[in-house]
Amino acid sequence: MSLAVIQMATGAEVAHNLARARQLLEQAAEAGARLAVLPENFAAMGRDDLPSLGRAEAMGEGPILPWLKQAARDLRLWIVAGTLPLPPDDCPQGKPNACSLLIDEQGQRVARYDKLHLFDADVADSRGRYRESDDYAAGSQVVVADTPLGRLGMSVCYDLRFAELYTALRAAGAELISVPSAFTAVTGEAHWTALIRARAIETQCYVLAAAQGGEHPGGRITHGHSSIVDPWGRLLCEQPSGEAALLAERDAIEQAAIRQRMLVQRHRRFSVPCLGTEPLE
Repeated sequence: MSLAVIQMATGAEVAHNLARARQLLEQAAEAGARLAVLPENFAAMGRDDLPSLGRAEAMGEGPILPWLKQAARDLRLWIVAGTLPLPPDDCPQGKPNACSLLIDEQGQRVARYDKLHLFDADVADSRGRYRESDDYAAGSQVVVADTPLGRLGMSVCYDLRFAELYTALRAAGAELISVPSAFTAVTGEAHWTALIRARAIETQCYVLAAAQGGEHPGGRITHGHSSIVDPWGRLLCEQPSGEAALLAERDAIEQAAIRQRMLVQRHRRFSVPCLGTEPLE
């Protein structure tokens, strides 16, 4: 059973982006994928009204969630839906989270992960200043869920810089880790591959790094280089730029052998600050 990551160059028009995402998911499914990860902001980038789009989705008035559930059913595919700007389940009018959803092959939501670490940074590119916290609220839970291909820990983009999250995911039983992303060209060139390989090596997990890779409205350029990394830190596939559906196999026997030969989880000397779905302080 194959894993897939989808790379896109998402624009502002939701309908166009969903049509392209559907084509790429179809490619993945036809090639044998059972689980596919879409990139961060797969449905829209470069818009000022993303929070209002998310509120419409939460009220059942938007196109994205019905599209996502239908795609999963039609393709018999588990899908990690990159990120959507969704408000909390218990507060539809609240400030949205950068939310990653896990949808099963029946079109049912299995898990929701709200991005813990928001990208507030100054970058030496044409935009210069990124303040994700202006539009989004940070999440408060670590999320791990069972899938047919293994136990999946969920994360998003800027989370990659915080190793303690991945230690918690491994401690909660993760075998696979999803990282839908939209790294800038500047930070991606410097750190992307080093970070996704490090997270795979230290957790002994498969890392499914689905990225944006191209030019977006407003002149933003993303790094691309979507990859699947195995538990030994090897890049099993990689796409430098442009759209693509990339696949690789999970070798559960080899993963178990790697973990048995090098017992890093048993050898840890520091306690994990958070486990499973317990809220963070």
